Amino acid sequence: MFRYEGKAWEERFLPRLSSLQIKELPKEDALVVLPVGAVEQHGWHLPVMTDSLIGEALLMQTMERLPDHSNVWLLPPVSYGKSNEHLDYAGTISLSSNTLLGVLSDIGASLKRSGFRRLLLFNTHGGNADLLNVAAREIRVATGLMVFYVNPHSLDTTSGLVTEEELEYGIHGGDIETSMVLAIKPDWVREELGVSEMPDVSQLEFLTMEGKIRFAWAMSDISHSGVAGDATKATAEKGKIMLERGAAELAKAMLEISRFEIGRVLPKTRHEPTYDNKIDGREG
Repeated sequence: MFRYEGKAWEERFLPRLSSLQIKELPKEDALVVLPVGAVEQHGWHLPVMTDSLIGEALLMQTMERLPDHSNVWLLPPVSYGKSNEHLDYAGTISLSSNTLLGVLSDIGASLKRSGFRRLLLFNTHGGNADLLNVAAREIRVATGLMVFYVNPHSLDTTSGLVTEEELEYGIHGGDIETSMVLAIKPDWVREELGVSEMPDVSQLEFLTMEGKIRFAWAMSDISHSGVAGDATKATAEKGKIMLERGAAELAKAMLEISRFEIGRVLPKTRHEPTYDNKIDGREG
């Protein structure tokens, strides 16, 4: 299929519309989705496009599941991310934190000027996660947009498909990502070069890579091959299930986001401070 064919591109791709059409779009329940990925190494067996590829495929399936009346619009992806933890490996192209934050902030401000009210940052690269949380808050405060953030790894897509060790430590190029790329673009995977390599954290009691007490790391600190996980267990069948589960959950979430109004979160009871002329029992 040509990239710009299918429901996502023909019916929900915002830039296919003219300026006049976008101006006339109803904005009250509109949701604009911005994919944010990465171009970075994923071991010897996966393409450097892995994160952005998975994000695009997952969104294509999600858009197919949305009802025709839903007012959800897709932006072109920001395919480069903050990937400096992978710069020791060839093929990685990274934006600085300031650059990526600036790009996201400018996009948010532009959407606000066009009259939109909701923006979903759809992230598929773990190294972007902390920055996108910051970006979401910055855009909210600066523009008044309602901003949402989702990482597919936080969705329930892998239950019963991968090991507990993979769930804990398979954060890059392992069973999960390899399975999904096999389901999307099998010819882009060199399965014979896939490895199983897990960080050795057995000696640690309190410190974790992504838990409560974290240590900062670059990929070359925790992996020789650039993989954290077991790529040898990956199958296209598992990847297809993961994508289907993720798309089903995301479609439901997008409909809820389209209805969400942040003002409704504010408690209905308003408490006002009361004052008298005494402070700590003394006359003021």
